Amino acid sequence: MRWILILVISLVLPGLVNAQTPLKVHPDSLLRARIVGSDTIPHVNMAEIVILAPRVFKNRFDERKYWSLVYNLKKVYPYAKLVSETVREVDAELAALETDKERRQYVKSMEQSLWGKHEKDMRKMTISQGKLLFKLIDRETANTTYFWIEAYRGSVSAFFWQGLARIFGTNLKSEYDPDGADKLIEEIVSYIERGYI
Repeated sequence: MRWILILVISLVLPGLVNAQTPLKVHPDSLLRARIVGSDTIPHVNMAEIVILAPRVFKNRFDERKYWSLVYNLKKVYPYAKLVSETVREVDAELAALETDKERRQYVKSMEQSLWGKHEKDMRKMTISQGKLLFKLIDRETANTTYFWIEAYRGSVSAFFWQGLARIFGTNLKSEYDPDGADKLIEEIVSYIERGYI
């Protein structure tokens, strides 16, 4: 009986060993290496490591003001990017339309669509976030918010919204100055774009 068991195991075992599927290794998990002379030098791709100098603040008020600006920029920057993409899309579509009536209808439908999607978020924005959004729109599109309202809705509408903005202490014609007044904003936005903050 023992011999029969040994015989069965010896016949079945090689088949089981060969039946195993080979180990599948993902190409990214392999360690790449270079052979230099008789040495094998591993080559490892690593993500960029950025070390930023700690920001020094004059006082607690300046620190709170800075982090408030970071918070507000992180909140409104995606909307500035959305405006930039939408402007490109709308301009391309308007160029394809033939009559002014079609253009007006298209602009109105886009406005209603965007307002329906983003109304709640826009209403939650503070005045300071709105000011930042106007500057970032100028940064992303190379034109002021007033310019875009005038281009799509007309000068009367642009004048009305500019008057309303002035009541709340802001300006639709505010331009983005990355080397002057908006230098800190530019620095923070570049950090946001790179994922540092």
